[in-house]
Amino acid sequence: MTQTRTAARAARTLASELARHNGPKSGLVVGAHGRSAVLAAAIEGMLPGDTLTVVPVAAAAVGALRDHIAAQSRWVTERVRVADSLAEADPADVVIVAEPLRGSAEEARATVEGLTKYLVDGGVLSVATGLNGGAAAELDRQAALFGVGSDLVLRNNPPLRVHRLRFTAAEAALAGHVAPAYRPSSVPLTRTMHIDSNGVAAAGIALGLAALTRLARPKSRLWLVPALAAAPVAAFFRDPQRDVPEDRSAVVAASDGKVLSVERVRDDRFGPDEFLRVAVFLSVFDVHVNRAPVAGRVVDYFDTDGGFAAAMRPEAEHNVAAYTVLDTAHGTVVVAQRTGLVARRIVQRAPVGALLAKGERFGLIRFGSRTDVYLPAGAAEPLVAPGDRVLGGASVIARWTPISET
Repeated sequence: MTQTRTAARAARTLASELARHNGPKSGLVVGAHGRSAVLAAAIEGMLPGDTLTVVPVAAAAVGALRDHIAAQSRWVTERVRVADSLAEADPADVVIVAEPLRGSAEEARATVEGLTKYLVDGGVLSVATGLNGGAAAELDRQAALFGVGSDLVLRNNPPLRVHRLRFTAAEAALAGHVAPAYRPSSVPLTRTMHIDSNGVAAAGIALGLAALTRLARPKSRLWLVPALAAAPVAAFFRDPQRDVPEDRSAVVAASDGKVLSVERVRDDRFGPDEFLRVAVFLSVFDVHVNRAPVAGRVVDYFDTDGGFAAAMRPEAEHNVAAYTVLDTAHGTVVVAQRTGLVARRIVQRAPVGALLAKGERFGLIRFGSRTDVYLPAGAAEPLVAPGDRVLGGASVIARWTPISET
């Protein structure tokens, strides 16, 4: 059997929920040892006011683990405690299982159920598993019921899937105190430019097709077609870093593009109140990664059937769409991801129960499309007009009115 190891990228993904919370919090790492990349990632993610309890992988490893922590800086030793066993640990905001779960579905279920009592209300259990086997199937089932985020980490040997599970709901207000989650689906190319994993896959397919064509028809130049297409296809999935406005009253664009309309509408699916809707058209040249316009907790997500009209036309309102509903401090906010004439695939990575920071990536739409942001009409004032260009996560499209601030 292949020895599973948790490398730096998977470790950072496991510790991401601990690292993103800005306020004082408690963490619990279960099954660690001194050379654990997960333990290193958890310590790196700590802020002043945080505490971390570490339970060793085996009772015999307690001494070595304590020696390892004692050799760290005073900042670490004052905040990290090594417990002799899990029974000595207190409930924590984030519980991280340092070693990937293996074995049968029953063993994985027992492990997860045994750790739930070490979570405070709204806390998150972060756990990794392989892609196949009983444990993987059980974690997929748990994620379907309690998951608030799952990431596939291909750059690990072997690849791992990391699940974040929340068994009791977190307060929506907590979303205002978290940073955007680290997501391995956004692959860094440079310090300021990333590419979505969909782009890596699409470029790989194009290059693979070019190689097969070259082998099948060595005297033909037909292979140049998919080879030259790889770069523009990958560029479509570019994911630049954005500076999100710190102003708590600012509502940011959910995508790049041109503002199509700013209007007041009613939609019974979101309640009886009136909404301010800002619709943005994305051409094939725009960045198609979608971002949360405000901080909030995902309370609903649903798809609607429809057509594939050109996204800049009024009838695109009735295209196939995905709706992400957020509970926020100012009321219900909805982001609609709409397909277009060419776009036929919507990716949404924020399950119900997930907390989204303002400007956090949560999905994308492939090729030309449209995003609509619905805000409580009585609580928001629009700052854009039809024809304006906006950048997702950076451009302020509206501002919460002072009367609604808490």
